[in-house]
Amino acid sequence: MAASSRPPAPTRVALVSGGSRGIGRAIVQGLAQDGVRVHFTYLKGARQSEETVRLVRESGGHAESSPVDITRAAEVETWVEEVARREGRIDILVNNAGETSDALLAFQEEADWRRMIAVNLDGVRHACRAVLRSMIAERSGRIINLSSVSAVTGHEGQTAYAAAKGGVLSFTRSLAREVGALGITVNAVVPGPVETEMMAGVPEPKLKGLLEAIPLRRMAKPEEVAAAVIYLASEAASYVTGASLRVDGGLGI
Repeated sequence: MAASSRPPAPTRVALVSGGSRGIGRAIVQGLAQDGVRVHFTYLKGARQSEETVRLVRESGGHAESSPVDITRAAEVETWVEEVARREGRIDILVNNAGETSDALLAFQEEADWRRMIAVNLDGVRHACRAVLRSMIAERSGRIINLSSVSAVTGHEGQTAYAAAKGGVLSFTRSLAREVGALGITVNAVVPGPVETEMMAGVPEPKLKGLLEAIPLRRMAKPEEVAAAVIYLASEAASYVTGASLRVDGGLGI
């Protein structure tokens, strides 16, 4: 039988916002293990971003990091354009960067509200808009936005965070409709509590109550959330768009 003359598939290129630690690091490592060339952002924690790059490269993968404030559209656009110029294409965008700042609404400062919307929702908008030119040119692309179970269930003290993450789900569905005919899928991953630095400071009584509310009685590992992202970025998910994949141990039931 004659050897196939089909050319090898081009190496995929991914952008990940907030990839220096926690879920973001697990996503960067997982994509790199799949042979994807990964570029990720960080805002603080240059040492952690360097550690992520080192771990990926020691495993034989490719990762590069850049300091980018995702709340600033011009910074995001410059970063995306530079990666596209160097790599020639952008196949995957993962909007992972996010922040929390809990406060009861009666005591919430307007600046805190604005910050939650800017980081958790505006940042998603800026990155998606910036990658569309490259993805439309290729008539192909995978966009995965990280939301939160708080967007589904609500949580006291998280009106701003839940509103922003709920906005991510609505944004995801609407953008999926806009770009589906162009070969671009847009999906969301909805994590529950995850074993990260963010959860390490939760008081023991509150943590115990949270775990009792989760049907699986445990938090997720970052790698379990990353696995959902990697699936949605893969060819196996080529007919999935506008979906919200919950990785919450059943908390959102």
